Amino acid sequence: QVWLEESGGGLVQAGGSLRLSCRASISISRINTINWYRQAPGNERELVATITANDNTNYADTVKGRFTISRDNANKRVYLQMNSLKPEDTAVYYCHAKIDGGVWGPGTQVTVSS
Repeated sequence: QVWLEESGGGLVQAGGSLRLSCRASISISRINTINWYRQAPGNERELVATITANDNTNYADTVKGRFTISRDNANKRVYLQMNSLKPEDTAVYYCHAKIDGGVWGPGTQVTVSS
């Protein structure tokens, strides 16, 4: 059974940085696409960043140039490095794997204070 677990969220001041980690129960080299989504209160879940098995990446316009997604196959992890954080980045961040019909982690809270 595939599961995902996020970590690394927390409270940070505007302009600060956080690195989120998504740990998988299986080798992530078996997963073609892994995404980071986020959902703020009252908003729909939105796609933030995507990475494929051959390290192609894609970002939402709102985070382009500030966030970087990467994968560490040896440690079964995908990271989201978030720099120059803004209050509007406040949300629960979720890891999603395109395998077995789609697998979600439970999420990690990121709060950016102004």
